[in-house]
Amino acid sequence: MPVDIDPANIPVILLYNVNSDWTQEEKDEVITVSSQLGHALIEEGHPTVFVPIFNDNIESHLDTFNPLEHMVFNWCESLPGTNNGEWLVAKRMEILGFVFTGAGSNALALSQDKCRVKIILDQKGIPTPMWQIFNLAEPGSWDRFPAIVKPVNEHCSEGITPDSVVLTPMELKSRISYILDKYRQPALVEDFVDGREFHVTLWGNEHLEMLPPAEMDFSFFSDLKDRLCTYESKSIPGSDHYEKIETLLPAPLSKKEIQALEQVCKAAYRALGCRDYARLDVRYQNNVFFILDVNPNPDISYDASMACVAEFAGFSYGQMGSRIVRLAAKRHPLWEKKQPKNKERSKFK
Repeated sequence: MPVDIDPANIPVILLYNVNSDWTQEEKDEVITVSSQLGHALIEEGHPTVFVPIFNDNIESHLDTFNPLEHMVFNWCESLPGTNNGEWLVAKRMEILGFVFTGAGSNALALSQDKCRVKIILDQKGIPTPMWQIFNLAEPGSWDRFPAIVKPVNEHCSEGITPDSVVLTPMELKSRISYILDKYRQPALVEDFVDGREFHVTLWGNEHLEMLPPAEMDFSFFSDLKDRLCTYESKSIPGSDHYEKIETLLPAPLSKKEIQALEQVCKAAYRALGCRDYARLDVRYQNNVFFILDVNPNPDISYDASMACVAEFAGFSYGQMGSRIVRLAAKRHPLWEKKQPKNKERSKFK
């Protein structure tokens, strides 16, 4: 029989960021969704303390908590006042000795650098679209079209619009120049795989489980340049991409396709050091699943894709959060002693 951990024995610090440069509406939204997760954990039996961080001094926010008596549910997407500081939150907690949910600092830092991610995927033989990094607005020998141009160090589809898809060397040069000027960082150019797109959630550590994959249906759009998930599709309610990209859950895939998708996603999850949970963006063309992006710290709001697929798989919002806590708790020096020595008896292998 599987052995469980009593939720009452896992005090949780729900850590989330509230940045000073956000609008009041944005601050209120983050506080609301964080409260929803926290109360869902409480309903599952986890004693939970809400700890918003308003600046980069994480130590001052956590100095009243003993790392040996608590664990952290890390829901920080950035370190206030620091650009691309998501990994620094994890690094600070590692230095302080806290066990926390989700990926460690190395994996979070890696995921921010699309160039390093692509190199690792290529080295591991994991399918990903052909790519090249550009530091100058010259397309050089690139001759594969359509192509897509992205900032190399952004996430959440920042910088991705229909104009990101280019069809000619002239369009390519113009878009590279735009990325270099606006984002002050190199441009990543990839083959644009005009195929089916899937968002795939995995969770686990030694044993990985794929939740039902969701397909992003672009049927409404006839223009090739519109057939992608843009920044608007994730962040701007009322925009065409937000309203008219349909989500098919579960994705209509054959058993053989499901097995192939699961294999490539698990390989990418492990190659990039993901932990507890992650979401992968994948395109399918000519019987090949191509990894587009790996997000080791995806949005887990009650209406985000991970919560939706978890609910479809039979997990309430609180159960989803609790499972993430329990996966992370196995790393805690106190509660790991409660795990059975016979791994076959453990619920989360």
